Parts: sequence; structure tokens; C-alpha cells
Amino acid sequence: MTSRLSLLSLLIASGVLTGCQLTGADPQSADNSNTQQTCDVVHTTGQEEADCTVADEGVIEVMHPSEEVAVDLVVAKPDPQEAAPDVVSDVWQHISDGLSFSVPDNKRVKVQRDWYLKHPEYMARVVKRAKPFLYYIVSELEAQNMPMELALLPIVESAFDPFAYSHGRAAGMWQFIPGTAKRFGIQQTWWYDGRRDVVASTQGAIAYLNYLNEYFDGDWLHALAAYNSGEGRVKRAIRANYKAGKPTDFWSLDLPRETRAYVPKLLALADILKHREEYAFDWPAVDNNEVITIVDIGSQVDLAFAAELAGMSLEALHALNPGFNRWATDPDGPHRLILPVDKAAAFTDALAKADRNERLNWVRHEVKRGDSLLKLAHQYHTTADIIKRVNDIDGNMIRIGDHIMVPVALKELDAYSLSQDQRLASTQNVRRGEHKLTHTVKSGDTLWDLSTKYKVSTRELAKWNGMAPNDMLRPGQTLAIWLDTVSENQRPDSIMKTLTYTVKRGDSLSRIADKFNLKVSDITKWNDLSAKRYLQPGQKLKLIVDVTRLRNVG
Repeated sequence: MTSRLSLLSLLIASGVLTGCQLTGADPQSADNSNTQQTCDVVHTTGQEEADCTVADEGVIEVMHPSEEVAVDLVVAKPDPQEAAPDVVSDVWQHISDGLSFSVPDNKRVKVQRDWYLKHPEYMARVVKRAKPFLYYIVSELEAQNMPMELALLPIVESAFDPFAYSHGRAAGMWQFIPGTAKRFGIQQTWWYDGRRDVVASTQGAIAYLNYLNEYFDGDWLHALAAYNSGEGRVKRAIRANYKAGKPTDFWSLDLPRETRAYVPKLLALADILKHREEYAFDWPAVDNNEVITIVDIGSQVDLAFAAELAGMSLEALHALNPGFNRWATDPDGPHRLILPVDKAAAFTDALAKADRNERLNWVRHEVKRGDSLLKLAHQYHTTADIIKRVNDIDGNMIRIGDHIMVPVALKELDAYSLSQDQRLASTQNVRRGEHKLTHTVKSGDTLWDLSTKYKVSTRELAKWNGMAPNDMLRPGQTLAIWLDTVSENQRPDSIMKTLTYTVKRGDSLSRIADKFNLKVSDITKWNDLSAKRYLQPGQKLKLIVDVTRLRNVG
């Protein structure tokens, strides 16, 4: 597997690494993205410069397109008087007790360990993300008799972020690329991406790591290196060393820079966890109890409806179920939801009592001239296949005047803030200049061509659009481009600009929305208004409009 987290998402936490200078921002800042680390050799000693060279190895951009979502998880703690004296209360301590890898005292491990030790605030963020899922991951590893060190691998891969994304289209907490995910049975559809599903991706990662361990005859360091760069690459390095009469252990292999740093990161983390008291390192505790459970739902359900039954916010439910791309679960499964243990029983009872038709909201659409299955699928944010199945349609023809039942989202789509479309919209809407342009990708377009046209870097273009710099563009894809000035020859599809509108007598939200080609829900959100509230003449409204269409506005 390619596209690993390596040191980059650690460096963004502070900007300093033994004399190294970071240019960029923390992943929790407004743009939710990482930037490349560079060493400031002007202000470093010879030793610090050498440390920077080692630390810079394997720096890969990993994007965190979603803000942290707080999920209230109730932990059922045993009565202290009834608890067995040997019960471990902290899951990190449980992991520590099971660590077995030998950690060499070499420079490659030391540089990584030193950075972690100097930045405990980074580990605090990692633990916050890991808290809902860590107990489950450890339980799955133990069930498969896997090394406890592997529970630390999501720190290296994604900082325990199931929404993390990096170049090569790697995604999820375990950073699977599409091909490897498919190879190990991880489902990926329009509705659902199992690479972000903590259950599916953890099971897939265990299967892949087991395979690699067997492939390399039980050598876990070779297996871990191969998880990062592929078994073929590691096998070739072993053969090359063997033919040259050199040692074939991991430390002696000629591997990509990223992989040479990848394994030391994991070993450094294991060493710190094992000796955190000796290092006086503040590694936040996580209760060693089950906090989430898997609930069978039987069929497709709107996530908003499920959240109401569970007594949770929609965002919190989606944060525990990050594999779902859209407003509902996949009609073809998996038919399951992860819920807090204290909410599962009530949810199951409520779902059993609900009418089957309540699981989804429906509209009855009369087919008009120009309608097609693809057009209707796009209009209602579903797929043509679902419309065909629901209405028993054979082929792709629909007739004018026919009535078709279509499942639709229970709430406005922007309420599903962690869906794939809304995560992308949030990323594209982060203000990075005076003007926001949109460009619809045409056949033959490349990031390089567009960077030349708009006079921005390919790295900026990728970051603004939730991509990595070497990702391929798709015809029809819409890109956001932020500029301070716009020249005539740049010809954007649209230019979005923030305006202040003064309410006139007779204005209403719907009339203003029609005038500026906006949605009422957007205007109310931008201005923290209720859709039922009357506007007052002279009131100021914030509007984000396409100024290329303003010529017809009076």
C-alpha cells in the first residue's frame, strides 16, 4: 500500500523539530490540511541538520477534511469494590502490557521518538480521535492473535482520523488505496466506502497484515514496510541485498524514503508507550471498556432518521459511521450502524416499531419532457439503479406522464455535514482569497495546466479541492480556485463573492433567493436566521453569490 501518513501530520502540530522549520498550519486549523515540512538549514547545527534530513524522510501529505466531532460516549465502569484487582482500567496500558517488538537504539528511531516526546499536544489530539474506536480495534487484534504494536499503526497512518485522505487516493484510518481495499474485501460504492468504515477497514487491515506476515516468513518489520510500500518492493530489496551478500533485515534494505521512516515511527511510539513514566510523557488514558457496539438494521435507512431514533445528533452518528458517503446507508449493505453502547437497545426497539416506509423519505415524481433516469438520480441525490429497482423498471427508458417513486433525504443535504459531498463543499468553501472561481474539468485538463492558467500552484489547487497533487482529474468534476484578482483570460465558470444585501420593503427570503439564484436554507445558515422569521427593511444580509450572473439583478 502506498500513501502513508509518516511524519507530516505530526509536524503540523508545532512547526519545530530539533531546528527544523515547518511551513504550514496545524491540521485543526481553518483549512484542515497539511503542508510540506522543510528544514531551515541556516539556523541548524550540523547535528540538527542531520536530524532534519532523517525526519524529512517519508513526508507525505495527509488531509483531514472534517472538523473534530464530539461524540458523547458513556462508559459503564465496574464497581471498584467488585472489580478484580488485576483488571487494567486504561486500554493504552493494556496495549503496553502486550508490546513485544524489540526497539533498537538507533538514530532513525531516536529522531522520531524525540519529536513525539517534545509534542504531547499532538498525542492528545490523536487520543481524542481514537477514543471511540480503540477498544474495538484492540479486541479485533487480540481475537486474531496479532501484535499489540499494530494498535498504534493508525497513529502513523492517519492520526486515527477515518476521514483522512492522502495522495494515491489512500483513505481512512488505515489508509487503504482502492485496489488494495478491493483485494481484501473492502466494499466501495457510490453510497459507501468501507475504507473509512472502522469495522470494515480494521478487518481488512488485519487480513492484509496477516497475509504480509506470512509472505515474509513471520518478519513483522518486513511486513510493516510492505504495508507501506507493497510486498513486491520490499521483496525486491531483500533479493538485491541477498545477491550482494548484504544483510536482509529491515534496517539494511534500500527502500523508499517514506518506508525507511515509517517503521521507526511505529517503534518509537511503542517505546514511548512502554516507558511513558520513564520518559515523563503525558499519554492520555482511555477507559478499557466497550463504548460502541454494532447494530443490525436490516435494510437501507436515512441517517437523519436513524439519528433521531438513537437520540443523537446527525453529525455524531455519522462520525461513528464514517463509511457512508451519502445521506443514507447503502441499499445493498452493509446493513449495520455503530452506536454508543448506551443507546443501542433503545434504538433497536424504536427501529423495530417504525414502519418500514419511515426508514426513507419518498417523493412521487411525474416524468416530464427531458427527464431521464440519470437526470432524476442527480436531482434527487440517488442512483439510477435505485430508481429502477424501486419502480421495477427494465432498461433505461421512462415515459412522459409516468409517476416514479424516488427516495430522498429527510433533511436538507447540507445537514449531512459529514457526507462526501458536504465534506468536499466545506473544504472548497474555506476562504483562501478575495474571489472563489469554479472550473468544470474538461477532457484533457490537468492540475498543471490549470495551475498555469490561474497562476497558482498544483499543491494549492489540490488542497482547495480535497485532493492530492498527483490525483487524476475527471471530466465534469468541479474545482474551486481562490484568487485575489481575476484576469480576463482566466474565464472561470463562475466567480463566487460575498456581498452585503440591504433588505427592501416587500423582500422575503424566497424572493431574495430567487433574485440571486440561491437557496433559502443557505441564506438562513449564513445569517443565523429562522426560515419562519420575517425580514425587516434595512436589515443587512450576508450573501455568497456568483457575480458572473449579477447582470440581470436589479
